[in-house]
Amino acid sequence: MKTVSEAIKTVLEHTRPCGAEEVSIFDSAGRVLLEDVYSNRDHPPYDVSAMDGYAVRSEDIGGASRENPAILTIVDDIKAGSMPQRAVESGQAARIMTGAPLPQGADTVVRVEDTDTDGRVVKILTTSARGTDIRRKGENLREGEPLLHTGTDLKPAEVGILAMVKKKVVRVGRSPSVAVLSTGDELEGLEDEFSPLKIPDANSYTLMAQLSLTGAVPELAGIARDRKEELREKLSRALAYDAVVVSGGVSVGHHDFVRETIKELDIDMKFWRVAIRPGHPFAFGISQEGVPLFALPGNPVSAMVCFEVFVVPAIRKMLGAKRLFRKAVRVAVGGTVKDKKGRTNFVRVRIENTPTETVARLTGRQGSGILMNVVGADGLLIVPQECDELKEGDSALCQLLSVQSFQERPPVNEV
Repeated sequence: MKTVSEAIKTVLEHTRPCGAEEVSIFDSAGRVLLEDVYSNRDHPPYDVSAMDGYAVRSEDIGGASRENPAILTIVDDIKAGSMPQRAVESGQAARIMTGAPLPQGADTVVRVEDTDTDGRVVKILTTSARGTDIRRKGENLREGEPLLHTGTDLKPAEVGILAMVKKKVVRVGRSPSVAVLSTGDELEGLEDEFSPLKIPDANSYTLMAQLSLTGAVPELAGIARDRKEELREKLSRALAYDAVVVSGGVSVGHHDFVRETIKELDIDMKFWRVAIRPGHPFAFGISQEGVPLFALPGNPVSAMVCFEVFVVPAIRKMLGAKRLFRKAVRVAVGGTVKDKKGRTNFVRVRIENTPTETVARLTGRQGSGILMNVVGADGLLIVPQECDELKEGDSALCQLLSVQSFQERPPVNEV
């Protein structure tokens, strides 16, 4: 079996970006930028006040206090969006609003709460150092400066930067279309009549939700029953999409036809097993047309874990992202976690912050068929393959779930 790191490396080596498309800034949030964006201006365009108050000369207020205020004549009233009408000279001040341009001669802003005024003169009740509460020209953006680079995730702040430079249309990675196919006679589809003898098809919907949150466009391919002809037909249609995610049927049971059908469709399988728990019967291959196929285990927790570990970075690469892997954080283990050596285990946990540390605690029983132990989970606590136990208080890495924060390197790196 491949290690987790080897499997991730193989998946990424055989996954290619989907190309680019242009979208409105209104539709850019959550997408991956595929162009470099430069500033078209200085921002702020001039020195501005960071507070409501008075623009003054620092030498005029040296030693000012409530007991001995500096008294200055008000010569201007500057609003945000208007320009100063007069320079500030010795013994003078200008009333100024947040964001308004600093008048010539002034080098300091005194906050309004540190003043007293009758409208004609202002008493400065405290001293302030030169440059206090001034935002300098270009401290946010400088004309011609590179701001955002190809591969950047467009989150709210990044979209705000696009608006600042008047970027109405932006080039982003095309969202891959991904067919989601479940297999097995035992499955009951969402629209099927209720049967106490059937297993509800949860995998299709959990996987489509995971795909949506990762930036892909999921397409429900339905359920392929345990008949070779039906599986072949549905799998052939699924290969028309940018990627295929199949759950179930990758074991070696008498009625598990996925492996056999994959071979008949000339899909080049790169591996069939990974040293991971849960989900070691995870397989990956590439069609003759370059469509990646992810064959996930049928147990719902195994399918979800394998998706997070292997499929998420592949989708991210297809989107053109630089940071491919879910963010991992270091935590203290809240309780003993026993394991068997030989496979990297991804344990479902909730994370809580105590006054001294961040603690990860098990969500409950860790069976691969217990989907409820993923409900409310914050992350996957990583138990290295050479480890058979994590004790309470031990330090470990935890890969976060469903958080739109990513890192460049995988959290697992077996030696």
